[in-house]
Amino acid sequence: MKKLIMIAIAAAIMIVPSMASAQTASGTLTVTATVNGSISLVFNSDAAGVALTGSGTNAATLAFGNVSAFGAVGAGVVRTTAAASFTVSSAVDVNVTKANSASANYTLKAQLGAADATNTWQVGGVTVTNAAAATVTATGAYATNNNFPVAITVPFATASGTVISNTINYTATAN
Repeated sequence: MKKLIMIAIAAAIMIVPSMASAQTASGTLTVTATVNGSISLVFNSDAAGVALTGSGTNAATLAFGNVSAFGAVGAGVVRTTAAASFTVSSAVDVNVTKANSASANYTLKAQLGAADATNTWQVGGVTVTNAAAATVTATGAYATNNNFPVAITVPFATASGTVISNTINYTATAN
């Protein structure tokens, strides 16, 4: 029996591995990035104007509701009447912010999305059409709610029930 125990002990000693050395690997990752200046534009509801749907985004909606030359108009709508037309307008705030830019101010342009041969459109007192972008301001202040009212002049000859709809595309460019 002593022989059997000795053989088991000897076998156990033979299968125990010797001290293994640690396995290692290494590498180097080079990281680069280039910072580009950028600007963003959002529309905000102005307290004096019609509340915008989508306020605080760059895709908002200004709904004047029912408008007329002499009847009631909605809250935030300003109306003026001339000899052959009336104009409805609402204050709209445009807020352009910058990051990583030395630009002192920005240029804001506006352009109608589609032609409108009947009505006259203005942004910030500047007439806008679909033919070319019109400069609304050449020196907009960053990080400020800049009020650029939107106005539509409607001729008295426009039929009752006519729906007026268009888009205005705004472009802010860092100066």
